[in-house]
Amino acid sequence: MNDIAQDIPALIDTMGRAARAASVVLAEAPAEQRALALTEAAAALRAATPEILAANERDMAYGRDKGLSAAMLDRLRLDEARIAGIVAGLEAVAGQPDPLGAVIAEWDMPSGLHIARVRQPLGVVGVIYESRPNVTADAAALCLKSGNAVILRGGSESFHSSGAIHAAVVAGLSRAGLPAEAVQIIPTRDRAAVAELLRAQAHVDVIVPRGGKGLVGLVQSEARVPVFAHLEGICHVYADGAADLAKARAVVLNAKTRRTGICGAAECLLIDRAFYARHGAVLIEDLLAAGVEVRAEGELARIPGTTPARPEDFGCEFLDMIIAAKLVDGIEEAIAHIRRHGSSHTESILTEDDAVAARFFSGLDSAILMRNASTQFADGGEFGMGAEIGIATGKMHARGPVGAEQLTTFHYRVTGDGTIRP
Repeated sequence: MNDIAQDIPALIDTMGRAARAASVVLAEAPAEQRALALTEAAAALRAATPEILAANERDMAYGRDKGLSAAMLDRLRLDEARIAGIVAGLEAVAGQPDPLGAVIAEWDMPSGLHIARVRQPLGVVGVIYESRPNVTADAAALCLKSGNAVILRGGSESFHSSGAIHAAVVAGLSRAGLPAEAVQIIPTRDRAAVAELLRAQAHVDVIVPRGGKGLVGLVQSEARVPVFAHLEGICHVYADGAADLAKARAVVLNAKTRRTGICGAAECLLIDRAFYARHGAVLIEDLLAAGVEVRAEGELARIPGTTPARPEDFGCEFLDMIIAAKLVDGIEEAIAHIRRHGSSHTESILTEDDAVAARFFSGLDSAILMRNASTQFADGGEFGMGAEIGIATGKMHARGPVGAEQLTTFHYRVTGDGTIRP
């Protein structure tokens, strides 16, 4: 993919018209043909692994020159194992039940009408994302599976990697006899292309932003089409007084350190005073031993090795080996803290008390709530969706991992027999 300078409005208009035409073909294509496009894309991507790795090295050099943090470089980096994971994601989505035409509900009316609510594609999806090149494949896979055309706009850091992955997807479309315009990627780093895509309401049915708070805020403020918001992942883990110590130690460490640069990484640890009285500073000590900077408040700040927390550390998405920590007096204080500082993404409670777990689930409205499980499972692949296009934290249409089913709408099919309304 070349970073070309051109008339941006004309470019987006041309891409939008082509995407709209392709969306009509996709909506009518058999499920088997769309699935074939994905399996062929997976094969093409596997075969292109050396080229993708070479493209990614160019992006990594660009990112290092830009001074990206270690966590951001980790998001950008591809290796053979990660490419194999992208391939597996494409194959998993291909093998899922097709959502199009599925009858969500149906019923008969006294008038004699039979009414069915049936899944349909949204049409054209615009996906704007930052440094993670795997989103190129994930978004393409889920849009194809749900019968939608997609226009992709990846981050400047992942320009070459995303272009190489896109080429493999286009090869899959060609082999399946589907239009290449079904999956397009904007071939320039020019930021004007983002603004133009957000105003392309004549061609685009929904925008999905995948990135940090700055990107999502920009999209929400400037978009002229509906947006599936994917806000920052300020994820909390609450160790209740009735938590199992072994489970708590394993989950807290994994939630923070497995991958710090993803939206499901824990950013705040809340420890119940009852847990602290029983087990002491073990959770904090585990984090410190793993190299995590623990920004602690109150009594926890007296633990050797911690750093005193500032007010702004609570409600901060660090995306790094940093976590905020605080003692709380029971479930109600934990809920109040999360309501005040959370981003409605993912929260986890560690407890063996069913009643406390039920209160946690009923008292919070985050898109994902977990019990005795790492927040790092906040991922469409781990939810059985094969992949995801993002974690929707809004409350309209889609919430949590956005998979193929969430990229559909519905219409009503009404059948009568010469039925008239009196």
